Amino acid sequence: MTPTSTFEHPVRKQLLADLPLVERRATIAGVSTAYLEGGDGPTIVLLHGPGEFAATWLPVLPQLARSHHVIAPDLPGHGASQTVVGQLTGRQVLDWLSDLIEQTSPGQPALVGRVVGGAIGARFAIDRPDRLAHLVLVDSLGLAPFEPEPRFALAMHRFLGQPNRPNYERFMEFCAYDLDGAQKRWGPRWDPYATYAVELAQSAGMQAAMGWMLAEFATPLSPAQLDRITTPTTLIWGRDDLATPVAVAQATAARQGWPLHVVDEAGDDPPLDQPTIFLDELRAALDTTPVAPQREA
Repeated sequence: MTPTSTFEHPVRKQLLADLPLVERRATIAGVSTAYLEGGDGPTIVLLHGPGEFAATWLPVLPQLARSHHVIAPDLPGHGASQTVVGQLTGRQVLDWLSDLIEQTSPGQPALVGRVVGGAIGARFAIDRPDRLAHLVLVDSLGLAPFEPEPRFALAMHRFLGQPNRPNYERFMEFCAYDLDGAQKRWGPRWDPYATYAVELAQSAGMQAAMGWMLAEFATPLSPAQLDRITTPTTLIWGRDDLATPVAVAQATAARQGWPLHVVDEAGDDPPLDQPTIFLDELRAALDTTPVAPQREA
């Protein structure tokens, strides 16, 4: 694999400037894929949520790159990863993830997936149980029907129906526990991040990719399917998630015997709301010696 130079987009370039990661582009399972790579140590692959892109992980990327070899791709059809949604299948997304790991990871990586990224990761762990060292599901879809609180759903549909900056900020108020605090932590990066997010949401291709991802991967996995996950698995959840409530994580943890770390004062994006606590919980999960899960009967 010989990745090309950084993908040129003025706002995206401004957003990613001075990070200890390099943006690369490669054809992965037929998908022209943009991904961030940096750091040394065990490989960790980060999969973002629907309608997002790799920079969603920006609050924790520099710290993770100090201890890990970080791979953070834009999902197919998202950000700067290009594909024809009508020609994509769930199987092809799993093939894409497999090829990404093969091309970027010298061994078995840990995979951390948030929302739809978590649902993809869970499906991948079922399909290819020998490919991952650890699976971490962050406020993941695919564990219960997607039934967000009405105010969250209304703000989401309003933004997608009219993707502009005011509607984006309103939607993010329901995603985040404390949007003002998150914006302050992002500092000068927040404006290009929000600008790029709105621009992407205005793209018909991006909206189609997001809708397809939700339709394909948000369908709940059955208990029998979850029982096929043999990869050591940990749940990390925001206590104030309005999209997939913490009760979903608690029920799944109890049934599957998976450790659950609940992050206080966090919505559906703990890295955004509580980056330091999220990193502590993630490192604790990855440093724990796996034990056989004790599932409920």
